[in-house]
Amino acid sequence: MDALETARVALVVGFTLLGLFFTFVSMTGVLRLPDVYSRAHTASQADTLGAGFGLAAVALTIGWEAAGVKSVLLLFFIFVTNPTAAHAIARAAFEEGTVPWTEGDERR
Repeated sequence: MDALETARVALVVGFTLLGLFFTFVSMTGVLRLPDVYSRAHTASQADTLGAGFGLAAVALTIGWEAAGVKSVLLLFFIFVTNPTAAHAIARAAFEEGTVPWTEGDERR
């Protein structure tokens, strides 16, 4: 295995571990945070990063074949749609009259 192949494998492993880390952070945030606004925020931010790093690892593994190019396109699609969906959820909750959680609030 040459140096370029070793660097590619190291990047794939690094991106995969980062993707798993951010996905678990997102999962923990969705389960632990108190209201829909906080949950939408963590799902939007951390889940997008987790999926992004995971798809980057897939693209590096596959290379410039058709599936690798499709994974890069899917990466851009997720970067656009995840924050948009979180915004739509938060806006729907606001229009429905859901009150955000504040410090000292008993709802949890």
